[in-house]
Amino acid sequence: MDKARAQQVLARIDEILRWELRVDQQKDQKFAELGKHLCEVRDQKYWRLGYPSFEAYLEGKFPDCRRKAYYLMSIHDHLKQLPAAEIEELGWSKALELAKVARSEGRHFDCATWLHKAKEQTKEELKEEVYKYFTGEDYEPYEMVYFKLFESQLPTVERALYVASRMAGTDRSRGYCLELICADFLAGRTEESTPEETLLLIHRLVSLLPEEYQARLRGEKRSREVEAAGRCRNCEGAFSGGERGGIGAGRDPDGHRRAGASAAARVSGSSSPSDSC
Repeated sequence: MDKARAQQVLARIDEILRWELRVDQQKDQKFAELGKHLCEVRDQKYWRLGYPSFEAYLEGKFPDCRRKAYYLMSIHDHLKQLPAAEIEELGWSKALELAKVARSEGRHFDCATWLHKAKEQTKEELKEEVYKYFTGEDYEPYEMVYFKLFESQLPTVERALYVASRMAGTDRSRGYCLELICADFLAGRTEESTPEETLLLIHRLVSLLPEEYQARLRGEKRSREVEAAGRCRNCEGAFSGGERGGIGAGRDPDGHRRAGASAAARVSGSSSPSDSC
């Protein structure tokens, strides 16, 4: 390890962090340079000059935002083809969205096109564009929800979220798992909901299940529809066959007249043994 270079890089990181604290209105303007130096500290193991691990170094330098340090390193790792000045002009939030696409496309990343989009669009518009690129779906707005849990409540909540994650799929966020739990609870209290609300709830509950479960449900539904259609055809066949066999003419399968035939005769004015009754 080049100790002179290591000390120079570590000193520069400290200088940038101190500068950001002093000049709050210009905070994050040197994030590209900061990300570059952090990657060098990680790759060259400069953190050994005073820290037991790289994670410990980040915890010491970024006590309140260690995740942001990883974001800045991701920007540098995947946007090396862009000049630092252009990246910093975008802002680190936009640059992070570009880094996601660059990481996915690798050497096929269309740098010029995405850079143009980042310059022309707002942060939210770019985030929606990247979301649609990965999922093929329109971006759904979200809201952060915060509430307090006591330590005695945590085991129950964590266990419920764990079970829900196994049902919904491990790739689902905890927000989806919480919705699955709530939807399952409400599905058991349909007496307090309108039929429309219940139908919407069931539809949402099914949509939260993994794709293989949804496919299985669709297959079962199709099987029931085919079975019901088959029963209907059988009923129609029995009815039409009965007409050909004389059942519709007022006789049972053994050839005897039915009461219905006598009633029809009375209506038409013809005589029958029952007329005298």
